[in-house]
Amino acid sequence: MSKWTGSWLSGPRSALEPGADSGDGTAQQWKGERLGLPRTGPGSVASTGRRAFAILVDFALAMGVASVFSYPELPRNWSLLAWFSITVIAVGFFGFTPGHAVFGLRVARLDGAGLVGVGRAALRTLLIFPVIPAVVWDADGRGLHDKAAGTVVIRVR
Repeated sequence: MSKWTGSWLSGPRSALEPGADSGDGTAQQWKGERLGLPRTGPGSVASTGRRAFAILVDFALAMGVASVFSYPELPRNWSLLAWFSITVIAVGFFGFTPGHAVFGLRVARLDGAGLVGVGRAALRTLLIFPVIPAVVWDADGRGLHDKAAGTVVIRVR
């Protein structure tokens, strides 16, 4: 029990996973260091703010697409289906959603493969839907949805 309360009450440094160091016994200095990613610039882990604004753009786009098909009524839950479809197809085949493109982000696989693939994109998107996996991060700034899919959101510019 103390492990759980310690990670919540002792601040961010205590929440580091076992082995969350830079390899020489010192604490990790930036998000993505353990993954071999640069501290800043292209290829670095995307900030939470950029990711949040990117998903808002995707939500707005999905609402617009669903509105076209449900007009004159509001799109209701059809927006979720549109968002899921746009996200899975875009990330699976291109590595980014329209919102990611606007904010200079990309979803990359940790194993170095070029494409995320539809299966990983679908898993990742399904885990974003309940929100909790997307807002619980590790020391590298990866949500549980990214950890499950073996991906990381990086900056491209």
